[in-house]
Amino acid sequence: MKDVYGINVAKTEFREAYNSGSVDRLLAVFADEFMDMSAGVPIFSGADARSVLRSRMAKLFKQHHATLIVTIMAIRVFGNTAFDYGCHALTLTPRDGGKPSTTRQRYFETWHRNSNGEWKIDLYIDNIDVAPMMADAEIPFPLAFCPSHTPGEWDNTTAKPG
Repeated sequence: MKDVYGINVAKTEFREAYNSGSVDRLLAVFADEFMDMSAGVPIFSGADARSVLRSRMAKLFKQHHATLIVTIMAIRVFGNTAFDYGCHALTLTPRDGGKPSTTRQRYFETWHRNSNGEWKIDLYIDNIDVAPMMADAEIPFPLAFCPSHTPGEWDNTTAKPG
């Protein structure tokens, strides 16, 4: 129970880093070297992941005020390793006065307890969530499972068979 609480505290720091626009506070939740598999960008690992995340987030926070809502669906702990998954709803409001936009992403993280007993993210994966559908609805195939296609045949998120 203490470990689940520790990860919840770290996820609170993650959320508050976004909401306060603090890159350093956000990076403090991650291991010194980690794997970043964020949607829509190349995979980065080790020191490169930290450097790229710092740069991306500094730019994001300079251009937008962020409001992050975290929904943790589960946390599972196995000794000094753990994982959690859930959803992040991120609202970005341009600092120059533009209209806010909200995206919802599904995430999966693995955590490692360091030698100081602190839980740190060592693997981060996310992808864009989609609107809920009934199980019997015509559900499109993810692009990852579709053969090559002609550009414009379907959008960049999902594909319909045929």
